[in-house]
Amino acid sequence: MPPRNNEDRVGAAGSDTAAPTPDLINEKSPLTFTTPTEFVELPTRGRFYPEDHLLHNVEEIEIRFMTAKDEDILSSKTLLKKGVAIDRLLQNVIVDKRINVGDLLVGDKNALIVASRITGYGPEYETRVTCPACSKTSDFSFNLEESTCNYGEDFGDFDIRRTDSQTCVIKMPTTGVDIEVRLLTGADEKKLLTIMEKRKKHKLPESFMTEQFKLFTVSVNGHTELVTITSFVENMPATDARYLRGAYQKIVPNVDLTQEFACEACSYEMEMEVPFTADFFWPRR
Repeated sequence: MPPRNNEDRVGAAGSDTAAPTPDLINEKSPLTFTTPTEFVELPTRGRFYPEDHLLHNVEEIEIRFMTAKDEDILSSKTLLKKGVAIDRLLQNVIVDKRINVGDLLVGDKNALIVASRITGYGPEYETRVTCPACSKTSDFSFNLEESTCNYGEDFGDFDIRRTDSQTCVIKMPTTGVDIEVRLLTGADEKKLLTIMEKRKKHKLPESFMTEQFKLFTVSVNGHTELVTITSFVENMPATDARYLRGAYQKIVPNVDLTQEFACEACSYEMEMEVPFTADFFWPRR
């Protein structure tokens, strides 16, 4: 993702416009810097936003490179405690201030997170990885520039059909129930985390998967009542739950961060999803 050529903004080389004299430049500002920008491809390509949405059919978003001021956001204890540091960073680097990070579909938000990380710290992402074969934990370096976009068009063997309302209907293999689902937004992610925090505060069992199911499910066999959705989600067979989870991953346009991992200890090789750990925006260097 090359940076945008800012020369186009300030006047191309060889322009007929006379350049200001050095003295005049110094009178205005001894040093003037323009932060470079780049355009980030959206995995959704704007297809799943409503017609009245700012990003409807928009395929790219322009962001500026991370700066030292943005690093202050990432290191703010107050923002970190509230869990809003990364959202605040993204809101800061998006050039079009009409765009609300909370309205972004999750895959598009992830694309901006990866692109922002590259502009700030480069494409090399070194983190600790545990080998699934020998359980040895070691440092491993991923190249974020090797990420690609999954446009949510290949459903594989899953029984999925799209609707005119930008939702998808998935038929469960065990119960035969039709589950209509929608794509989640950044605001939905925040809501899910809030639910998890409340459950933890009240010492209730973790239920991330079922709460996520409830959040993205629009209807069960055409029934949209929350009580119906909740009842099915909490009582669906494990085979249907696994199928629903796998099918939903196929539906969601997202950044594909799968890369080849090779364990130095046992030489085990596999395709691994790049893990989002604390090292992602807080490199160990």
